[in-house]
Amino acid sequence: MAITITQAAADHVTNYLANRGEGEGVRLGVRTTGCSGMAYILEFVDKISADDAIFDSKGVKVVIDPKSLLYLDGTELDYAKEGLNEGFQFNNPNSKSECGCGESFNV
Repeated sequence: MAITITQAAADHVTNYLANRGEGEGVRLGVRTTGCSGMAYILEFVDKISADDAIFDSKGVKVVIDPKSLLYLDGTELDYAKEGLNEGFQFNNPNSKSECGCGESFNV
């Protein structure tokens, strides 16, 4: 099982944590919601739980709870700017479909 991030995502997380002045890394997860069934969760981590899986990618700790890891295995986290829009993007090989608004996915 592996989770990776692109250099653009690593740079954004590293800069954010440096400006914030604290934090262990970034947490990825999923929750049940939306029109397709599941939505991604992304938050900065101050404390890592004993049962969390930790992946080090490009010098950033990527933290995932065991339940979410089943849905996110093989995912690459990217950060992209397109025109006036910018944000994190999940490149998840397990995703079978996404809703029209892009907020949720199905496996």
